[in-house]
Amino acid sequence: MKKSEKLKILFEDKHLIIVYKKSGIPTIRSDNYKNNLYSEVYDYLHKKNQRVFVVHRLDADTSGIVVFAKSEKVKENLQTNWDNVLREYYAVVHGNTKSSGVIESYLKETKTLLTYSTNDKSGKYAKTSYETIKQNKQYSLLKINIETGRKNQIRVHMKDNKTPIVGDRKYGIKDGYRNMLLEASRVFFVHPITRERLDIKLDIPELYLKIFEKTS
Repeated sequence: MKKSEKLKILFEDKHLIIVYKKSGIPTIRSDNYKNNLYSEVYDYLHKKNQRVFVVHRLDADTSGIVVFAKSEKVKENLQTNWDNVLREYYAVVHGNTKSSGVIESYLKETKTLLTYSTNDKSGKYAKTSYETIKQNKQYSLLKINIETGRKNQIRVHMKDNKTPIVGDRKYGIKDGYRNMLLEASRVFFVHPITRERLDIKLDIPELYLKIFEKTS
């Protein structure tokens, strides 16, 4: 892993840059936060006379892998094919669930910007699959795959599954955790220019594993 002063860079070439986002900062500028990931990437690339374009976003409370493009052509190519990108997450959730499962619904948003599931097909279709890695009486560690990238999709589907994400103050329960335990852990796609297969993976965060040591 390369490192700049602030960034954790997971991959970089002349076409794109893939970085790690900490929990607690938004992907792009927000009035509710002092810092944002885009500005950090911009500052880093500006020194190299390179541009940066947002390909996708993670919620401010979600940590993990974020892909940025260095040209509009690459950005548009990635966004056009984004539903074909394999995207996996790790999450620690309250309670227990099946060894594996699929959650499907249509998502809509209230006037107060709260996303919710509905059977109304005028909403945006969302599909989330998961498998249980480990669990105890209190928590489950899940590997989650999304086939659609809707706003707050995983968080809403875990709520629907009656296994809200630990630390999710918007869709979960008050549990005393300051950070939400949801991390974008893998992206796998074909490089839009070089046609190289890029498979960027993160290990399960140590914090997620320690929870099970403390509560098992």
